[in-house]
Amino acid sequence: MSTLAFILLAALTLSSALLVVFSKNPVYSVLWLVICFFSITGHYILLDAHFLAVVNLIVYAGAIMVLFLFVIMLLNLNKETEPQKSFILKLAAVISGCLVMLVLTASLKDYTLIPVDSVDASFGTARSVGMVLFNKFLLPFEVASILFITAMVGAVILGKKHVND
Repeated sequence: MSTLAFILLAALTLSSALLVVFSKNPVYSVLWLVICFFSITGHYILLDAHFLAVVNLIVYAGAIMVLFLFVIMLLNLNKETEPQKSFILKLAAVISGCLVMLVLTASLKDYTLIPVDSVDASFGTARSVGMVLFNKFLLPFEVASILFITAMVGAVILGKKHVND
C-alpha cells in the first residue's frame, strides 16, 4: 500500500514540478507549485516525519505561496508590457541551466542510498528536530532570528508614513 502511495505521490510531484516550469501563465505556475508542495508533504507523511510535513505545509504551501501570488499579482505581468528576451539571453539561460545540472550530477556521483529501515524511528519528530536545532545549531538559529527581527523592524520603518513636523 505504501509503495503504491509513494509511486502516485512521486508521479504527482514530478508532473506538477514540470508543469511549474512549462506553464506560460505565472499564476498557474504558482498553483502547480502548491500542488508540488502538497505532494512533498505526502512524502514526509509516508516517512513518518509528521512534524516536517506540518512545517512544509504551513511554511511553504501556505506562507510562501501566498507571498508568490501576491508578488505576481502586484507586478501584473502581461505579454504586451514585458520586453522580449534576445536570443543570446535565452542561450545564456540554457547554458547556465545545463551547467547547474552538471554540477548537481557531479555532486551526486559518490552518493549512496541509506535504507529506510536504518533511519532512526524518531526521525522528523518535533523532539528530534528541537534537540538538533537547540543543541547543535543554537547559535545559527539565534542569529537567524535576530536577522528576521531586524528585517521586520526595517520593513515597518520603511513602510511607515513620514510625518513632517
